[in-house]
Amino acid sequence: MRHQKRTAKLGRTGSHRNAMLANLVCSLIQHKRVTTTLAKARAARSVAEKMVTLGKNGTIHDRRLAAAKLRHNSQRMLKSKALIAQAHKNDVVRILFDEIAPAFKERRGGYTRIIKLNRRQGDAADLAILEWVELPVAAPAPAAAPAKTETAAAGQSESAPAASGGEATPEKK
Repeated sequence: MRHQKRTAKLGRTGSHRNAMLANLVCSLIQHKRVTTTLAKARAARSVAEKMVTLGKNGTIHDRRLAAAKLRHNSQRMLKSKALIAQAHKNDVVRILFDEIAPAFKERRGGYTRIIKLNRRQGDAADLAILEWVELPVAAPAPAAAPAKTETAAAGQSESAPAASGGEATPEKK
């Protein structure tokens, strides 16, 4: 019997589950928001909050514990300086300890939020968004704004020759 066994198995072996949750938390640290299934979000929430608690302490030992839990690859294997600089920029342990943990310095827990979404079409799994509570998430809205101005400008340029009887519209023969 499984009395008082609270670990969500998620249909995986222990090592596969730990690797998946580490990858999910790394994505959460990098992108500040992750869309996944509700069960995976609930399982990853506890791992993410424990990582923030380690980040709030900020010692070298805590950095090493976080790197081990998140299965962090060291930069020693990279050869070129450009790859090392790129890896340092996207280093999840650095982002956790230098950006995320200081934002939650005064908060005593509850660093993540789970927002329930609709069901996935293929298998009807409940979807959810896992995100940080107090960190702003960058929206991709500025990329959509220039597209509207280009179509509006193109619409004006096409309508002007058509109104003056120009050759913008194809002739029917």
